[in-house]
Amino acid sequence: MRFVADSGLWSTGPTVAATPAVAVLELSGAVLAWTVDDPSGAARITFTDVPAAEWLWRVVGEAGHVAVLAALGDGGAAGGRVVDVPGVEPSRDALAPLRRLAVGHWLRRWWPASSRDGIVALDPSVLDGEIALLNAAAQDFFAEDVFDSDVAELLRWHGASLVASANGDDPRVAELVSACGELADELGVAEWSELVVPMAQSQRRRDDYALAAGPEPVRSGASTIASGIGSINWTAVPPGLFDAADGTVDWAIEMAGSAAVAAVRVATTAPATGVSIRLRSGALSGAGILDANGRATLPLIGAEQQPVTETQAWDHDWPTTAVIVGADVDDSDDAASIRERIRSFARGRLALPGPDAFLAEILAAESDY
Repeated sequence: MRFVADSGLWSTGPTVAATPAVAVLELSGAVLAWTVDDPSGAARITFTDVPAAEWLWRVVGEAGHVAVLAALGDGGAAGGRVVDVPGVEPSRDALAPLRRLAVGHWLRRWWPASSRDGIVALDPSVLDGEIALLNAAAQDFFAEDVFDSDVAELLRWHGASLVASANGDDPRVAELVSACGELADELGVAEWSELVVPMAQSQRRRDDYALAAGPEPVRSGASTIASGIGSINWTAVPPGLFDAADGTVDWAIEMAGSAAVAAVRVATTAPATGVSIRLRSGALSGAGILDANGRATLPLIGAEQQPVTETQAWDHDWPTTAVIVGADVDDSDDAASIRERIRSFARGRLALPGPDAFLAEILAAESDY
């Protein structure tokens, strides 16, 4: 194994894709990462605390673990330093369940559900139940509390939803719910079956699509000064709220009395109440928050922080307009191609579920008819 020091941390393994094309799992003392759509790709391991990674022997063997500790404990992780540990390589078989767990967490955050693109949403209760069971099976890798280790939290919000799903005629769901119930009892998740409002699995899917379809987008009319469409930066918004297709942000510049406003509509898959939204177009701008249906009306102001008049609105060059939904995060130049790459990956998993497919994906694929 070759270890490279960067910013005071040791890393080993190939360079992996950037967010959102990377599946990440935080273990005790290290963070593991895989390019999510490259099943043959090796893991990149970044050690946050080498001695705390007591699980490493499970991946490289006991002798390999001793060799790594000896090599990395000598001289510190000075920037650019390279250390080779000959004869030691991580076991792909040992890492396989960790990769699947990382993909599960990726599905929670980045699955590109979209009615426009025909990518079915995953049942969050089923998915979280599966991840909870995988997490519990991997507890030897979580000797301390880390971001991805809280099994009880995964179960806490889905008790009633899972129990309601188990009342159907799918034995796979019933088996999952039974295993989750046993785990919840073992962990002491109090009143597990009464924590959330029940929602049948099939109803959840119908509701998701109704929300994704939503009201009609902003339409250009006789009173519309300018209009356009935009796309959401996935890294800027919470998961599960917005349709993951591109071109889902519609905006139009209109007059409200003597002042110009921007009427904006974003396609949603769940209530988006309170998510911030901003419009920028040269010296003109507007800001507000979305309502549950993904709509907002933004009063526009100019460089002098005064309302934009009708004359100013008609004279403005609107093609430079950008609409930012969520956090103010720079979109990379290849962001659109990465989003399409992720959508293609999701379609592939639905079209031909592999041996690593989650039950939530299989159920979504079966419902897509």
